[in-house]
Amino acid sequence: MWKKIYGKTGRAVSVIGFGAMRFPQPQDLDGSAEVVRYAHAKGINYFDTAPYYCDDRSEEICGRALATFPRDSFYISTKCSEADGGKLRASLDRSLARLRVSRIDFFHIWCLLRPGDLAQRIAGGALAAALRAREEGLIRHLVVSTHLNGDDIAAVLASGHFAGVTLGYNVLNFPFRAKALEAARRHEVGVVTMNPLGGGMIPRNAARLDFLRGPQDRSVVQAAIRFNVSQPAITAALVGFATTAEVDEAVAAVENFAPYPPEHIARVQAQLAAGFDGFCTGCGYCLPCPADLEIPKWMDVYNQRILEGSDDAMRNRLKWHWNLAPDLAASCLQCGDCESACTQHLPIRERLAAIAALAGR
Repeated sequence: MWKKIYGKTGRAVSVIGFGAMRFPQPQDLDGSAEVVRYAHAKGINYFDTAPYYCDDRSEEICGRALATFPRDSFYISTKCSEADGGKLRASLDRSLARLRVSRIDFFHIWCLLRPGDLAQRIAGGALAAALRAREEGLIRHLVVSTHLNGDDIAAVLASGHFAGVTLGYNVLNFPFRAKALEAARRHEVGVVTMNPLGGGMIPRNAARLDFLRGPQDRSVVQAAIRFNVSQPAITAALVGFATTAEVDEAVAAVENFAPYPPEHIARVQAQLAAGFDGFCTGCGYCLPCPADLEIPKWMDVYNQRILEGSDDAMRNRLKWHWNLAPDLAASCLQCGDCESACTQHLPIRERLAAIAALAGR
């Protein structure tokens, strides 16, 4: 298994990480644990879990599976979204017990969704509690997980608190996070990407996305994974595994693979813009918005309708990825500044209205 060094930590992490959030039958602890063990046997050494994943059983599943292996043969990652320091410590203690380890290798300040969220974690004592736990040896590396845009992620990394970041990144949204990767390289922090397959959106639309494949790629899934790990700043891509067959496909994607050259990535970007009429690439030229709408996020939501053709796809993106209420899109002032600045001349106001209309359905 191809490994990269995670930032300045010196930890050699497998470029495919195990995302432990998609076990189809989490109540079957032993059956789910077998998928984890199989991934470990295939060379995956980074296992990412969290409280509440899979009916709140994911940590227990990972602990059951990994307890059978030498402790230095894997890295475990988990998270906490509490702002209160005492609650963070209680969550950490519970995670340690469930995972059957004495130390978390990569502990995340979890789910920064808005620019002010880090300040809230500092004010509430969560960051201080995590730093104390690191001093006590309960945390090896303090990291952060976020869905912020590139500029805001860069500001979080500039704070100097974190050895790495977990962020959403895939072939459909990569311009939206380009500045985050630049900042990660500048600060020498590790980068783990979530949703390299777009939360299943890429394999569900394999025929439409076939242009992603290069000469070496047997499938669109392979191409999407390879695109991700070809970025020099990215340490590992998390793939949510439900079966051993999915593990095999992801592992095969990086076996004997040379990273894509820059010209291939540029070609994919050009074909993405040409192949999807009106597909927003998240460049951010539409900002700032007088109504303080983070327009690239809303256009990412509308991308789901373009890809999947349904309002449900937009609802799911709003709820599970951005944690936004659809009626907030109605804050648009109809000034048109965003459309004047948009390099693709997208009907942004019309799309915001379509998203806002979801609130009444």
